[in-house]
Amino acid sequence: MPKPVMSPLVTERIWALPIGPAAVKFLSYLVFRSETGTGNLPSQQAMSAEYRVSPAAVSKLLDPLFELNVVLRTPSERSRRANNYCLHPLAARYESADAMDEAFAQALEDMRSGDLLPLKLPEYQTVPPTQGTPKLRSVA
Repeated sequence: MPKPVMSPLVTERIWALPIGPAAVKFLSYLVFRSETGTGNLPSQQAMSAEYRVSPAAVSKLLDPLFELNVVLRTPSERSRRANNYCLHPLAARYESADAMDEAFAQALEDMRSGDLLPLKLPEYQTVPPTQGTPKLRSVA
């Protein structure tokens, strides 16, 4: 059985997200916890219990991910007060590289037609250094 693959947007560009460290860590949990192939996530109540934080803390961690459309929220069919959550197809993990390619092609088509929100990720021109220690100085 092939090993699941993750979107390079998550694995190679997570450092570029304009979110704080707590939200980056929570995104890593969400990717791990998501259903392979669909990106479906557990309920907010389940996230709260598994991540061992309050539901209010989960909401705060999700907010910057909603703003970037990395996590998508849709009203639940079971309850008027609940939502369903899933990772954007361009940020999910898949059963294989072929499955990811198919999902990406469909996601791009859905974004062009307006059926899927685009990711709001910044374009970075320079990547962080991979070796050595950056030269930091304090500002007086």
